[in-house]
Amino acid sequence: MKYKDYEGPIEDLVIEKIKEIEKSENVRIIHAVESGSRSWGFASPDSDYDVRFIYVRDKNFYMSLRATKDVIDWELDEVLDINGWDIKKALQLFHKSNATLFEWANSPIVYYTTDEWKEIYEKVEDNYFSHKSTMYHYYGTAKSNYMQNFTGERVKCKKYFYVLRPLLACKWIEEKKCPPPVAFAELVDSLKEKNVADAINELVKVKVTLKESDTVERVKLLDDFIESEFARFEELIPKMDDDRNPDWDVLDEIFRNL
Repeated sequence: MKYKDYEGPIEDLVIEKIKEIEKSENVRIIHAVESGSRSWGFASPDSDYDVRFIYVRDKNFYMSLRATKDVIDWELDEVLDINGWDIKKALQLFHKSNATLFEWANSPIVYYTTDEWKEIYEKVEDNYFSHKSTMYHYYGTAKSNYMQNFTGERVKCKKYFYVLRPLLACKWIEEKKCPPPVAFAELVDSLKEKNVADAINELVKVKVTLKESDTVERVKLLDDFIESEFARFEELIPKMDDDRNPDWDVLDEIFRNL
């Protein structure tokens, strides 16, 4: 790709950016991935690259009494969107079963990672993934996008996926009791409703040819499926047991070891 003075593979550019961030910010990056539509598998021709990373600072930083930042916003333009979270912030959010972090951990597009991160995630997934709270997150995301965007006869094509993907993530968690895959195709393949899966796959073919702002006519089959799943999850999720882990010991040990 061509980006300013750089010309070459995006993976090499991201590695350059990681080294640049580590040197300038005096941090150690332990995991860097693609997030958003490219990792989901239905990027538009004009989609940017959403690079997300987890970093660790020197131990003295965490022992300071001064107020400190826990994010690095490195670059944002029409091509690159690069930002990262401090490991302390990440571990605190893992305690809440933060869905975004589980997606970063499971992104199919990994620019850079470490054995250290893999060991951390294995412990976190085993101890802190909550079915109920993560389903609440995905249900809320899907419902909010649907209410805001599905008001006319046409809708931005990408908005269908902003509703369908979290809704299918809810179904995955309900059925398989584990974090959902990031790749949208895996979620669609898991659908028992073959006619719905076929309609979604047809929409994906359209989506990858359109610009981010292009619209499509509403698809009644998909709208009916979305609304029926909303009704089902609205009744199901509140009845689920609260399976969040209140304990901090595993996360504290991870943090101290880092």
